[in-house]
Amino acid sequence: MTSKRPINASNAVFSTDQLTNTLGLNSFYTVAFAAYSIKNEANTKMYGKMDEAEAIARVKKYMIAGLKDFTDPEIPFLHVQQPDSARQKPYNLVIFLQESLGAEYVGILGGKPLTPEFDKLSKEGTLFTNLYCTGTRSVRGIEAVVTGFLPSPSESVVRLGNSQQGFFTLADALKQKGYDTSFIYGGMANFDNMASFFNGNGFSDIVDQTDFESDGNKYAFKGTWGYSDEDLVTKANQYFKSKGDKPFFSLMFSTSNHEPFEYPAGRIKPYDKKPATVNNAMKYADFSIGKFFEMAKKEAYFKNTIFIVIADHNTRTYGKNLVPINKFHIPAFIMGPGVAKGAVYDRLASQIDIPPTLLGYLGLPFETPMVGRNLTKLDPKVQGRSIMQFNDINAFRVENQVVIMQPNLKPLQFEIKNDTTLIPVKLNEDLAKDALAHVITAGNLYKESKYKLRR
Repeated sequence: MTSKRPINASNAVFSTDQLTNTLGLNSFYTVAFAAYSIKNEANTKMYGKMDEAEAIARVKKYMIAGLKDFTDPEIPFLHVQQPDSARQKPYNLVIFLQESLGAEYVGILGGKPLTPEFDKLSKEGTLFTNLYCTGTRSVRGIEAVVTGFLPSPSESVVRLGNSQQGFFTLADALKQKGYDTSFIYGGMANFDNMASFFNGNGFSDIVDQTDFESDGNKYAFKGTWGYSDEDLVTKANQYFKSKGDKPFFSLMFSTSNHEPFEYPAGRIKPYDKKPATVNNAMKYADFSIGKFFEMAKKEAYFKNTIFIVIADHNTRTYGKNLVPINKFHIPAFIMGPGVAKGAVYDRLASQIDIPPTLLGYLGLPFETPMVGRNLTKLDPKVQGRSIMQFNDINAFRVENQVVIMQPNLKPLQFEIKNDTTLIPVKLNEDLAKDALAHVITAGNLYKESKYKLRR
């Protein structure tokens, strides 16, 4: 059968050794994938030009790290992030990434009443009410949550050729600290080039549909995209139990709230009469979130683990504005030891702020090139900001001001009255330069292979 998907280096991933996988790619395949990657490496100078040193300086002024904290001039943003509180035994970390769960579907954020489990669980930790994703694709969400990399008009680094090895990820940083690292997914991990990217950048174990199938017929439902979220959480819970006292990091990725919206019958009271709808799929995904924590709370690993439930992006991203900002609003909560219970973080934040925030909870210092902010340490006087990439349009938002950059056009600035009402205002040239600096920096870091750890 002919595949409609683009050429994908993940199809050659069959080993945890990247060199072995590379040997499985013939020369034509390798050249073709390289050509495909280059095609997707958009020119970040489409918005304007800026000296690299100026761009770096402008990005650094938005970071928490001070000048004295940067550790390697060859890796411009590499710095040591200290833990919120030091621990002799570090905490585990689990990221439960939710496919397409926009804020509009989350009751506690003022959306549809589809998420009773999320709403209840968020009160056991810290809820983020003003968080914005960086893009409209799963790979963009993975890029933000797992690597903290800045969004740009290029394709996500998950799919680009030069980032398939030696590119910073949370898994890379945690593996260097002795953690077991894994990606757990009910579908096929080679989708969107995930397996290749994860395998080459710190993930030791990839658990996907083939592993579910090898377990025999003991799961609830297998649909178009693979095994259901209910099956995903059952598999993940068993996997985490098997780790014993070994510290672990895992990225879980859901599939059920994705067209054609398939899920096992009898689990939810449908919101819509027709079963296969986005609303019903969201309710089922929420049911599975609840089931995961119901199981996890009974296990020894639970009390030593930091959990986050967060969306990769929203669904059906469109609107009347150049950038439909309301469609970038996503939910997240963090739960675990040391996490404030019943707390609400209502300041403007970006998805790229999440990975440094998570590292802060684990109890160890980490060297990292991430430019996002540890939100638990952000001075209340510092303005919130978010960055959104919508096709080839970039939005750089600081509080209620947003600079929107389009290819080969002068940037525009708007005042945000609410997420759907943007009022044109005079361009703040300095803010526009800051916006440009972030995109230029993303391109430079990727092209020059400067988003990494020292080896």
